[in-house]
Amino acid sequence: MSSPDHVLTPTQLNTLARNLLEDSFPSVWVEGELGNVTRPASGHLYFTLKDAGAQVRAAMFKLRASTLRFAPREGLRVLLRGKLTLYAPRGDYQLVVEHMEQAGEGALRRAFEQLKARLQAEGLFEPARKRELPLHPRRIAVITSPTGAAVRDVLSVLARRYPLLEVDLLPCLVQGETAAPQLTRLLRAADASGRYDVILLTRGGGSLEDLWAFNDEALARAVAASHTPVISAVGHETDFSLTDFAADLRAPTPSVAAELLVPDIADLRARLRQLARQLVHSERRVLEAANQRADHAFLRLERYRPQQRLGLLQQRQQHLLDRLQAAWHQHVGRRQQQLALLDTRLQRHHPARALDALAHRQATAGQRLQHASQAVLASHRQRLEQLRQRLAAHHPAPRVAVARQQLMGLVRALETVSTLATVARGYALVSTQDGALVRSVTQVQPGQTLTARLADGQLSAVVTAITPAPRTPD
Repeated sequence: MSSPDHVLTPTQLNTLARNLLEDSFPSVWVEGELGNVTRPASGHLYFTLKDAGAQVRAAMFKLRASTLRFAPREGLRVLLRGKLTLYAPRGDYQLVVEHMEQAGEGALRRAFEQLKARLQAEGLFEPARKRELPLHPRRIAVITSPTGAAVRDVLSVLARRYPLLEVDLLPCLVQGETAAPQLTRLLRAADASGRYDVILLTRGGGSLEDLWAFNDEALARAVAASHTPVISAVGHETDFSLTDFAADLRAPTPSVAAELLVPDIADLRARLRQLARQLVHSERRVLEAANQRADHAFLRLERYRPQQRLGLLQQRQQHLLDRLQAAWHQHVGRRQQQLALLDTRLQRHHPARALDALAHRQATAGQRLQHASQAVLASHRQRLEQLRQRLAAHHPAPRVAVARQQLMGLVRALETVSTLATVARGYALVSTQDGALVRSVTQVQPGQTLTARLADGQLSAVVTAITPAPRTPD
């Protein structure tokens, strides 16, 4: 028979088996009956877990065993969670227990986890919707059993820490089928009353079944919907309920909830004494600083003699005022002289005087033109008469025709230069009521009455508007 290629020692074999067990069964749930329960001085718990057909060794170490809410005993049916392993020195296969509860709690635990997951998915436990508690509440409501240890602990802590607080005890059942509806009704009534700054839901420890009223869905929703901040303190530090997750604050025990609710009056007194000392110290520093500033100001007053400086400043002010007044009068006198000079120059070159002169020159020129045309006309008439007389004396027919032509030429020349001829061509001579000819729109004003001479007579007109002719570019 050939020798094997690799031979294991018992230690190696047990180590391989332990690794295989631990890797294959990282965590298992097992339900069975306790047997051979022992708890040595080390605090560890050793027992067997059995059913009708088999048993397995189990161990629960001190740290985990100290969290149990019941005493393990022979024949008790339990639900365990743990890891499979192998004790290498003896080759014993065993279960290292991490969690143990009575078997009846298993269904409740699964129902709790399912309801918790559903409410959490709805956002009922979100930290963002939770509110801070008031620092100094004036009145609170405590919803709990009036005979339990929890209410005694809460009232004792509140009376010791903050006797100024008003506490209303709202008694109700905290266990049993009717507990959850009663808790929900009292919570909603306390919130709707508007009397309370905080509402405390609390009870002492117990099994999961004992605490089940605080896992009611309607109660958890009422806690989340409350307008008044809610503290939940249900059971011991290791116990968790749905009201703990829905409340604005979860306290591990009723006593801790009371401590979180109110400040310690001793701390407040100490803080007040400290603030009083700080206030006195601050006032003293302010007074000392004010005294120092007053002393410095007094020394400066003594050094600079403000009365004397004030008198000098007043003299200087009066001197400056006198100079300002003299300069102002001088300035006003110069401005008045300049104004008088400008007024004289304006009167001298006033447009009305220039218009009067132009109107006079126009009237004179019109009269001279009329006299000249009348003189020329008289001269031509005289010459015509002379020619007529000579013609009558000599009667030469050809010379009469020539003379007649010359006479007609002279008449046409006279008509050309005569103002009457101009009027006959459709023009008019416009003059004011005093006889002055109007040669420019600047001679008349709106509303003025003018006389227009035409070929067959004259008429009167009233000026309604004046429109100057546009200026032509140079």
